[in-house]
Amino acid sequence: MARRRFFVDQIRSGRAFIEGENAHHLTRVLRVEVGQKFEVTDNEHVWLAEIESARKNVVEFVLLEELAGGQDLPPITLYLALIKFERFEWAVEKATELGVARIVPVDASRSDQGLFEGGKKRAERWRRIAREASEQSRRLRAPDIADPMRFAAALADTSECRAWLDERPGSQPLIQVCSANPGAPVALLIGPEGGWTPGERTQMEQAGWSSASLGPAILRAETAVCAALAVAVQAQAPVWLPQVPETI
Repeated sequence: MARRRFFVDQIRSGRAFIEGENAHHLTRVLRVEVGQKFEVTDNEHVWLAEIESARKNVVEFVLLEELAGGQDLPPITLYLALIKFERFEWAVEKATELGVARIVPVDASRSDQGLFEGGKKRAERWRRIAREASEQSRRLRAPDIADPMRFAAALADTSECRAWLDERPGSQPLIQVCSANPGAPVALLIGPEGGWTPGERTQMEQAGWSSASLGPAILRAETAVCAALAVAVQAQAPVWLPQVPETI
């Protein structure tokens, strides 16, 4: 069974530290003890580490050996229109598990009023959710969770592959859009409940984004997140998945 992995706040002189609320979670909820071994990461490297002390506000590890970090995940940025926070948080968790590199909350025309300002206060909570999901899925790096962004600012993304999900018939399948340039950074733009307005569609087209389809079904935003990321990751698979040697 694989050891649990935790993100640490700092590494200093061969020791790693988890502080504050995260330390409280380890000591009071998970009830970690001195002498237990876990994997720890600082978003760049992974070590096998042993707990040297576990107090309410700080857990201290001794680093034993550096481990292989694993395969880098595809560079995918998710621009997700602001939706009800319970559903948005679920999307953050699942997008993290699926390997997204960055999540940007976007204020769309049909996002409920007040979500943009409320989202600014929720950003730290979303980062904590992403961190916990990263630990569960044993990621080397937690995704970057940006502060909420206005729609026009999101369109300035410079990724080589930029696609917005369109529920209307006639759009190219997303896997074809993402497969056009394997290994290139991908940006996905997913709209709110109610979809995009005609004005937003025009702005995306003028900014050079491609409309893409996930099929004939109309999906909720958080469902579209899972489907789109699964497709985008699969489209990048020939580049980032480790090569399996041919058998003779």
